[in-house]
Amino acid sequence: MQQQTVKNSGRRQLTIILVMALFSLGGSYLLFFSAKSGSSWGTTNNGAFVQPPVTVQQLDWRSIENVPLGTSGQWWLWTVSDQCRDSCRQALQKLRAAHILLNREAKRVRRGVTTGSAFVTPEDQPDLVRIAASGGRMDEGIYIVDPNGNLVFFYPLDINPKLLLADLKRLLKVSQIG
Repeated sequence: MQQQTVKNSGRRQLTIILVMALFSLGGSYLLFFSAKSGSSWGTTNNGAFVQPPVTVQQLDWRSIENVPLGTSGQWWLWTVSDQCRDSCRQALQKLRAAHILLNREAKRVRRGVTTGSAFVTPEDQPDLVRIAASGGRMDEGIYIVDPNGNLVFFYPLDINPKLLLADLKRLLKVSQIG
């Protein structure tokens, strides 16, 4: 009789161990796939990741004004618009203000614009670089480009500059490359 209870006790312990292992394994799979789908957890960034990944080399970036465009060590706020009308001009003004708000980090960021040939660089934005990108068609909006030349985030032209600035500050803070 005593041997029977020892056998049952051992089986009970083994069953409990197996149930706990299956429960933790099932829970980890559930958390992984719910996080992967993005249904219950969000991200901390305000912009959309550029998908598929694109680099400035693929876009054949070059300056219209013969200004060196080396991305080494420099982040870029790049505005793309077919014809820079009111929304584009407002976005450029907001980006200029956001650039100023970077304070001491402002020297790590440059601003560029790709638009129609009739665009004239505003006099109050002499640091704005005109860029030609003939390697592909980009959606109209604002892009953050890292020092390696990768397009990281995309924002519509009417984005609140505080949201863009928050993402840019976070990127500059954690960046080891520029």
